[in-house]
Amino acid sequence: MSTAVVLASSGGEFTPPGAELFDFPPLFAGGPEWLTKPVLMALLGVVVTCALAWSAFAKPKLVPRGMQNVGEMGYIFVRDQVARPFLGKDAERWMPLLLSMFLLIWVWNIFAVVPIIQFPVASHIAFPAVLALSVYFLKIYLGMKHQGPVKYFTNLIPPGLPKPIYVLLVPIEYLSTFVLAPFTHAVRLFANMFAGHIILAFFSLVGYWFLIENPTLLGAPVGVLGVVMTILMTAFEMFIQFLQAFLFTMLAAMYIGSGLHADH
Repeated sequence: MSTAVVLASSGGEFTPPGAELFDFPPLFAGGPEWLTKPVLMALLGVVVTCALAWSAFAKPKLVPRGMQNVGEMGYIFVRDQVARPFLGKDAERWMPLLLSMFLLIWVWNIFAVVPIIQFPVASHIAFPAVLALSVYFLKIYLGMKHQGPVKYFTNLIPPGLPKPIYVLLVPIEYLSTFVLAPFTHAVRLFANMFAGHIILAFFSLVGYWFLIENPTLLGAPVGVLGVVMTILMTAFEMFIQFLQAFLFTMLAAMYIGSGLHADH
């Protein structure tokens, strides 16, 4: 993406959106620095997630209808595609956490295409980082509880290899498990939402600039292209929003499973 697009017809300059999209002042003058729109949207996401769960499961019927149908479809999806493949017989026990995590992240992501809100909460690294660190510490706690405080760490290393191999393998395995895994867990979600938000903002601004803000005969096709790409990228971004919620929850289930049971 170039840093600027110059309009040949009018001399005006179009500047594409950048990192300033993610800078928010406090909600009110004199308010705390941390109380910004992303924080408010994160809390709203929690409320929406709780409301969805309550409307689906508060008064379950033998023959599900309405929101209970939707809730049960979501539950079955997370159970069969996320929990059971990695947790086996422990899947049902961890379903409240995994289902809540999946719904919350999905709601946070979908805020990017909701009118007026139009901001994906997970595009601020703090939010996926908190979730990833929570899973990380839970994994270590479960590993030390179920495998023993010493054996948990030794179980990470496959036995029976030549001793010189361990000089290289042990640091790599520990670095991957205790540093890279939680880092990539958070950054994958953050980076996708960050990039997707910039792309949507860019094409939206192209359409607005060339068709409304500074319309010209030569710029009109570019503006139409911007509108078309905005529609297409919005549909694609909605798929990515769902996919990233699924992948984050799937990795969480995998990490919890590695704490409950030895990898080797």
